[in-house]
This record gives sequence, C-alpha cells and structure tokens, in this order.
Amino acid sequence: MSASASPAEAVASAIPWPQVVLFGDSITQLSFQQGGWGASLADKLVRKCDVLNRGFSGYNTRWAKIILPRLIKKSNNAENLVVVTIFFGANDSALKDENPKQHIPLEEYAENLKDMIQYLKSVDVPESRIVLITPPPLNESAWEKECIAQGYKLNRMNQVVGEYAKACLQMGQSCGTDVLDLWTLMQKDNKDFSSYLSDGLHLSPKGNEFLSSHLWPLLEKKVASLPFIFPYWRDVAEVKPEHSLLGDGDH
Repeated sequence: MSASASPAEAVASAIPWPQVVLFGDSITQLSFQQGGWGASLADKLVRKCDVLNRGFSGYNTRWAKIILPRLIKKSNNAENLVVVTIFFGANDSALKDENPKQHIPLEEYAENLKDMIQYLKSVDVPESRIVLITPPPLNESAWEKECIAQGYKLNRMNQVVGEYAKACLQMGQSCGTDVLDLWTLMQKDNKDFSSYLSDGLHLSPKGNEFLSSHLWPLLEKKVASLPFIFPYWRDVAEVKPEHSLLGDGDH
C-alpha cells in the first residue's frame, strides 16, 4: 500500500491477520474461560494473530471429521493459518455399553485423526502446523460421582482413555505432526493428577495451566516469526500518522 493511499483505500485492503485454530471437544470449548489454556494462548499472541476457539462440547472424531471442512477451507491466504490444534478423544473413549452415542471404536478414532490431518494438508495446512493433543487422564472416582448425579453408571475408564491417547500419539508420529501427550505427562512418575481435573474429566485451573505450559513450547517455534501487527504507539509519527500506520503495511 502506498503512503498516499486514502483512508477509504486502506479500509478496502484489510491486512491479513494470522490465525491459530483450536479444534476440539468441550475441553477446547471451555478453554477461553478465565484461566483457560486457550485464553492464555490468546494473551501470549495478542497483536500477532487471532486465536479462534472451535471447540464443540460432547463431540467425537466422527462428527469432527464431518464438520472440519465447514470450519477450514482452502483459500489464497492459507499461509495465514499458522497452527491448528486437534484435541479429541475424551468422548471417543467413552465405554460403548454405557455411552454408545459418543463412543468411537479405537481403530476408527485413529483413522478419523488421520483423515483430518490429510484434509488439512489438502487445503494447504502442512503437518508442521498441526498439533495433536491426547485426552487427559480420567479420575474415575470423581467422574463416577458426576455420572451418578446425572443418573448414569461410570461411562469412562482411565485405562481405556490411555489406549486412545496412545493411538493419538502413534498417529501423530506416523503423520509427522507434533503431539502433546497430555495423558502421559499428567501421570508422569505416578503423580496424583486429580488436581488437574475439575470433575474427573474436564480441566481445573491447575490443569489448564499445565496444558498451557506444555503446549506453548510446541507452538512457540511455529509462531516465532510472527511480527507485531501495526507499530508500537510511540513509533507512530505525530505529523501525518498515516505514513507510520499505512506506509508499507509491513509492521
């Protein structure tokens, strides 16, 4: 954009704003709550990119695979999509006998993750910009209380969740994407992970902080080159500020 561009021309040529898309189930949907891992990420990246919450409470990978093309499409600005996180498994791993609506067989879960990665690649989002996140461990005693309160039997087991986490990790390694193995990290050295969960399934404030602290190192290298969009206010010229703000659009 030339320095002589009028404000009207400037409006007509909006600058591309990089995006990070968080795609997942309720653990993603809730991530913008106070102290949430998504909110923390958005705070770290303010003025550098938009962090978009595309979390869908209760969804599994079968449903996620269907809606992904409605959320991310091929465009001329694919390079502006700098990171996509895929965070499913907490619902897929529900026990079939107790929760058939959300349950997805293990092999299908893995294939669904692969299909989503391949779709993103088809719309010019390479493996290097994709991060898979495994489901966190399940605190069965706490979650059983939640189930009973709603009139259900315990419908998830931590050992089963671990099988899905392992499948997620293996699929990421197979497809060449980064993977955050939350299930393993939260239980490392046989630590008591109950404080990371608010109800046995969803993240507590401490759990959100844990996820954020381990996810950021994976994302930092992908967003390191993002510039601060528009100049720092002290660098804006007092006379003819449009030269500073619209001069080359490359701030």
